[in-house]
Amino acid sequence: MRVSVYLLIGQSNMAGMNPRLGLEPEAKLLFPDARVIYFKVASGGKPIRLWVKEWNQIAAKHKLTVTTKVEGGKDASLTYYQPILEQYKAILEKHPDPASVTFCWMQGERDAREKLSSAYSDALKQLIANLRRDLGQPEMNFVIGRLSDFGKSEDSQWQKVRTVQVAVASEDKHGAWVDCDDLNDKLKDGVKRNDLHYTPQGYELLGRRFVRQARALVDAKKPAADGRPK
Repeated sequence: MRVSVYLLIGQSNMAGMNPRLGLEPEAKLLFPDARVIYFKVASGGKPIRLWVKEWNQIAAKHKLTVTTKVEGGKDASLTYYQPILEQYKAILEKHPDPASVTFCWMQGERDAREKLSSAYSDALKQLIANLRRDLGQPEMNFVIGRLSDFGKSEDSQWQKVRTVQVAVASEDKHGAWVDCDDLNDKLKDGVKRNDLHYTPQGYELLGRRFVRQARALVDAKKPAADGRPK
């Protein structure tokens, strides 16, 4: 049986998603002829630069001084990017002809908080290009989880990252995005608030939306334009 592979990459809201409760059952439902395989490389509070070797050049282009040398002076990509390649290679050794490969990205909060939104588009496009090259998947599909409405409308950095994420997905025929604005609604003292992290039900729906958009991309159909595939 061929396999349907999901690369689950990002920061805390990807780390918090349990694929067994949303993504896996949805994938089994929508990809009945393929075995579901996924792995996760996610860690809370991490910026996109840790996955992108070219960050320093991108930062210089945008006149930013933040570099990737932030964790003990070592190349951060060895911790965050290289494991993606290694785990995918291990899958190929057992399943050399996957039915589909989908990169799911849930990240951006840290970049917005560090006021690095001006470089986010270039960094995200570079990450996607690098993965397509290094995985040997030039037409790899990707689905981006757009930052939720935790960030206020007056937070220009947060709003810029949200806009960029939708734009990058919309400009690529193998790209899609999912809306996360309804995944973080929590009650505190009877009042609804938009939390940074999602509810258990929100994480489950996040996984299902990733798969639903992936199914559309695999079928060469247009993914849900509002980020909420049914």
